Amino acid sequence: MRTVPFAFAPIALVAALALSACNMNPSGSDQAGAAEEVRKASPTASPSDPLAAHDPAIGQPIDAALADDQPRPLMQAQVVLDRLGFTPGVVDGKEGLSTRNAVMGFQEAKGLTINGQLDEPTTQALAQWINIPATRVITIPAEFAAGNFAPLPVKPEAQAKLPALGYESVDEKLAERFHTTVETLQALNPRPAPATSPATGTRYFKAGDKVRVPNVGADTIDPAAVTDADWRNTLASLGVGSSQPKVDKIVVSKSKGTLKAYDGAGKLVGMFTATMGSERDPLPLGNWKVQGVARNPPFHYNPKLFWDVSDSKEKQLLPPGPNGPVGVAWIDINKPHYGIHGTPHPETIGRAESHGCVRLTNWDVARLAQMVKLGAQVKFEA
Repeated sequence: MRTVPFAFAPIALVAALALSACNMNPSGSDQAGAAEEVRKASPTASPSDPLAAHDPAIGQPIDAALADDQPRPLMQAQVVLDRLGFTPGVVDGKEGLSTRNAVMGFQEAKGLTINGQLDEPTTQALAQWINIPATRVITIPAEFAAGNFAPLPVKPEAQAKLPALGYESVDEKLAERFHTTVETLQALNPRPAPATSPATGTRYFKAGDKVRVPNVGADTIDPAAVTDADWRNTLASLGVGSSQPKVDKIVVSKSKGTLKAYDGAGKLVGMFTATMGSERDPLPLGNWKVQGVARNPPFHYNPKLFWDVSDSKEKQLLPPGPNGPVGVAWIDINKPHYGIHGTPHPETIGRAESHGCVRLTNWDVARLAQMVKLGAQVKFEA
């Protein structure tokens, strides 16, 4: 997606930024009101998050009560890689581009042969986390399942009238919290077909259910490190912790479909599968810089900036939320109209084209948004 040009002051002033088409306008009272609606839709998680991971220390045995119910070696590797910042996109226990990319990121960081395969040296390097189960069982808290879940309208003019572009069901919210898909959760928790209601569609899960989920972790949030309550709430809802390495350079590869994040010493500290550009809206190859970050941004929908939308359509200001066009965060670069952002459709990452911008899952962009700093280098390469 694309956005109109805007100027950035220091990163602490990103609330004053203005975006358009891949574009948001988190400014003044509009932003404050939007943040309040997001807060109402999803109460801020407490420091003792009941959905947070509780793991044995490295080398310690797995508590028998926390052990997996069956071997899931590929999902276990995905869970570990996700925790380390080499994310496999959705954690689903399946081989694919995103998992191969995650393995290659880990291999590069560890100085191993980069082949994207869980070969013997790679498996040995991952063995120190072998006591992290692939799945765990959680009980869905009442506050997590609370909210006005309902199908979102398709037309932007109808979306603009909503208080927030939140999750359509508990199922969808649960899937994002554990970096997976509703289909994977259903496969992990076989049960009779759920009832369907006209208001909320099909709900497979509800408050109080005991549910087996991918054992994603690294999800501890220090309230002192994240002073914005709305952003803290977003991180909790996505299972993303507040402790992240700092990134000085980002490299986006069009041919590989990856975004790599490097620290000040040139060490690879994160790698994500990304969707970027298309034949009509190609990735702008070159060297750029991060100008700022907008968290929980609204979206300025401008039909004139989309080749596949009629110019006769009216502009709309869409509210923020995980199902907004740019997801939960926008990382702006100094190339007019372009940035890095989230998506309401994580299963499409690495598969579908974008409107020119770099698109990540919501949990990956939330993580990256905490890693980058003002002025970080951004390289878009073929």
